[in-house]
Amino acid sequence: MPEQPEISIVIPALNEEENIDLLVEEVKKAIADKDISLEMIVVDDGSTDTTLAKLQAAAKVYPWVKALHRDKAQGQSAAMYAGIQFASGKYIAMLDADLQNDPADIPNMYAEMCKGNVDLVQGDRSRNRNDNIVRRCTSWVGRTARRLILKDTVRDTGCSSRLIKAEFAKQLPLLFKGMHRFIPVYSLMLGARIVEVPVNHRQRHAGVAKYGVMNRAFVGLVDCFAMRWMLKRYRNPAAFDATVAGDGQ
Repeated sequence: MPEQPEISIVIPALNEEENIDLLVEEVKKAIADKDISLEMIVVDDGSTDTTLAKLQAAAKVYPWVKALHRDKAQGQSAAMYAGIQFASGKYIAMLDADLQNDPADIPNMYAEMCKGNVDLVQGDRSRNRNDNIVRRCTSWVGRTARRLILKDTVRDTGCSSRLIKAEFAKQLPLLFKGMHRFIPVYSLMLGARIVEVPVNHRQRHAGVAKYGVMNRAFVGLVDCFAMRWMLKRYRNPAAFDATVAGDGQ
């Protein structure tokens, strides 16, 4: 039986052919070369370019690269769900495929996780955000909405760079469209302990964003109310614990 990897990196990708080769090399340099056992799971979400072919070529060179493919795009949340459920690592790291997230941050997150008393290490880009003014504004609107509607105290919930224990990751409701935006909020609901750490944020290496600004702003706001509905109705499984009542004798 293969040894369980310490870290599974889950990366959704849609038409990212220009970024795949460099992404693999950066992960290799940041993690694989540091003797941290890993698997890198890239979920090709119905790409129409050569993303899948590049992933298959990389997997022939590096056994830790694994490509999942779906014929039709189902969205970022569903792609993340597929990767997380496939993952076998003790911890699950999450990155975007556009190289705005820096794989070099993962070892620092792993070191923080190994200190104990933490279930999710969440990245915080606020010190060096590399986005245009439109994206900054939509992110500010989303962050403010989450704070007001969900009482979300995590500084940078929208940052994709994070490391989470697998037992929490596999409970995330990512079959619901758009739920990838609320991973820290839902993790708190599950009882996860969260630590935030500064991470690098870079300009997209190549290509264009596959999820539009209006999608991020309007749909994200609507999803805040859906998440609020879920939070109000969630019951911790511990509340349902019961003991066998005596038979009265």
